[in-house]
Amino acid sequence: MPPVRTKADVVIIGGGINGAASAYNLAKLGVKDIVVVERDTICGGSTGRCGAGIRAQWGTLMNCQIAANAIATFEGLKDELGMDIGLNQCGYLMVAYKDSEFEQLKKNICLQNSCGIESRVVSKDEAYSICPGLWAEDAVGFTFHAKDGHADPFLTTFAYVEAAKRMGVEFERFTEVQAINISGGRVESVLTSQGTIWTNNVLDCAGPYSQIIAKMAGVDLPVFSERHEIVITEPVDPGVCPPMLMSFSGNYYIQQRPHGSIIGGCSPEGHPQDFANNVSWDFLGHMAQVFTKLLPRTRNIRIVRQWAGMYNMTPDRQPLLGATETEGFYISCGYSGHGFMLAPFTGRLMAELISTGRPSMDISMLDYRRFERGEMIIEPAVV
Repeated sequence: MPPVRTKADVVIIGGGINGAASAYNLAKLGVKDIVVVERDTICGGSTGRCGAGIRAQWGTLMNCQIAANAIATFEGLKDELGMDIGLNQCGYLMVAYKDSEFEQLKKNICLQNSCGIESRVVSKDEAYSICPGLWAEDAVGFTFHAKDGHADPFLTTFAYVEAAKRMGVEFERFTEVQAINISGGRVESVLTSQGTIWTNNVLDCAGPYSQIIAKMAGVDLPVFSERHEIVITEPVDPGVCPPMLMSFSGNYYIQQRPHGSIIGGCSPEGHPQDFANNVSWDFLGHMAQVFTKLLPRTRNIRIVRQWAGMYNMTPDRQPLLGATETEGFYISCGYSGHGFMLAPFTGRLMAELISTGRPSMDISMLDYRRFERGEMIIEPAVV
């Protein structure tokens, strides 16, 4: 493999959706000499292992605003990037099993509506119409937003990569960062397995490894990596579960993809903190029970595959965005399982911050030092 470029205006670490979206937006803003460094393949980490959901049904103003902007961006990406991204806006149907949960969902709806998000409470009959295969007689309430849905994480990331390449961005695969050299409190260079890149600006988009990269720059991030598993079935007739079914008290997300397969996952018991990406029989058995209870028509269909990926978790389950005390070292991580759905907009915000110092939305509340200040952002709508 030829050596990487020896000088760059910006080095981005991580070739997933956040790295690719940030690179594209930096180039779009006129930044030259951008290098994205990826230790494996493009989209080979958490992005390529995610559930690919996109939703605006959140419970904090910040998340509603970021998610609404991200969905609007997703809607125009095919035309903007020149490639299909597999966008399918089939909606999210939220299912509440507790009165207190349903009350919180209704409060969330009021907040969402104030942000222009057209989410709404739906009756049980309408919920069954939206999801014909659903059984939820034990539920106490439902909410729905038609513009939620999913996109293909591979197609979306590759579309960003190809568009960025057309503007001169270089993507270096199988290139591992070994050190970040700091001089006088400022980034000076990045040492990789393929050589040194001299730069004064580094963006950490390394997902579950972001805390390791940050440590190289003298920055301690309060994040950890948590393993989550997913299953997918064989293709079956469409119409079993068109929307994404999600429940916080029920602890699940399930959706039928356009080609017929049904995908689902949950928050893991015990919250394993490791980098192993192992799968388990316990998870498979649990999800089989969840599928067949919620979607009785899934009985006797076959599981095709299960896999695991890592969430980069923060203490309040909200991302870390912005600059750090090491001058020229920026972070975009800690998305806690929601990096794919937010990346089209957060990638733009980080590009604006790096290139102009003035992002179009105030992201100061997502500063990684907020925990030291006791400024937790409590989001009630997280699985």
